Amino acid sequence: MSVPGNQGFNTRAVHAGQAFEPRTGAVVPPLHFSSTYAQDGIGGLREGYEYGRGGNPTRDALQEQLAALEGGTHAYSFSSGLAAEDSLIRALIRPGDHIVLGNDAYGGTYRLISRVLGGWGIGNTPVDMADLDAVRAAVAANKTRFVWVETPSNPLMKITDIAALAGIAHDAGALLVVDNTFASPYLQNPLALGADVVVHSTTKYIGGHSDVVGGAVVVKDAELAEKIGFVQFAVGAVSGPMDAFLTTRGLKTLGVRMDRHSLNGQAVAEWLLERPEVEAVLYPGLPSHPGHELARKQMRSFGGMVSVQFKGGEAAARKVAESTSVFTLAESLGGIESLMNYPSEMTHASVKGTELAVPVNLLRLSCGIEDVEDLLADLDQAFAAIP
Repeated sequence: MSVPGNQGFNTRAVHAGQAFEPRTGAVVPPLHFSSTYAQDGIGGLREGYEYGRGGNPTRDALQEQLAALEGGTHAYSFSSGLAAEDSLIRALIRPGDHIVLGNDAYGGTYRLISRVLGGWGIGNTPVDMADLDAVRAAVAANKTRFVWVETPSNPLMKITDIAALAGIAHDAGALLVVDNTFASPYLQNPLALGADVVVHSTTKYIGGHSDVVGGAVVVKDAELAEKIGFVQFAVGAVSGPMDAFLTTRGLKTLGVRMDRHSLNGQAVAEWLLERPEVEAVLYPGLPSHPGHELARKQMRSFGGMVSVQFKGGEAAARKVAESTSVFTLAESLGGIESLMNYPSEMTHASVKGTELAVPVNLLRLSCGIEDVEDLLADLDQAFAAIP
């Protein structure tokens, strides 16, 4: 189902790619498990479907939905966020090319670029994305193909000027790739700000229920789309039908969930700011955050991710992480339930000892949609356990 781009976000989320099934009138499109499709004679494909790796109606519906919400023309759904990033890089980068990325990038992204693709001849330079002169110098000094940024970043919650980075990248003949996982398409649309490619771990806010792993790439340039689509088909790291179905179901409620995540994130951040045990609260919704005004400009709200650093150092952070009951100590983020993460030993363990290392006194909170009074009470009793 094609939904006009001028319709509201939630209308597009509910209806894009979701036409009712014409034979029975089923409002929810059927889930297609078939691995292969009957042909009307050799090469006579029905609606273009041949084999499940190349196309599946359930995955196609999700891809239409993703493109509609990010303001793109093409979207591709993968088996994980890292599979999406790997396919994107291999589609558009060749040995000898270079990636300039944020110096606080997600550990898995850095591991992929540095340790896996580095051996394939792909160079990388981590840089502070808030320092535009440093970015410009790093891009100029190398055969840069991608400028790669997360905003807000994981887990230091840095905010980067997407439009400014797009200008720097394009002046050098490079592409700007924005990981929009933390913000989601509801809070931020990088393509509208000049980015060339948007990537997502759809496992997080897009799926929203911690029950499916996936990734996505969204573009609005036909030439880029053709190259990415070819690699998706040739490599085959596609999302399965059930994964695509679950992701579509989650994506339909993204707007209403993000409203609640943002309200809870703001309340938790403000509560943390008043605690004597806290050294710093990293949340773009706070006026004290150095990226607050920029976030107000390029985001619709500030999201549910909050990072906090403790005066008591590593011991205090670990004690709080192991003393909550409503917040669950676990990997990942963006689900309806609140999660707590100790990045130094969990999500970012792969970058320990590098300039991307995360402070050992930092916890990352993914604020869910529970009653905020219960979240604050849970944190309060956990703080009481700090020695």
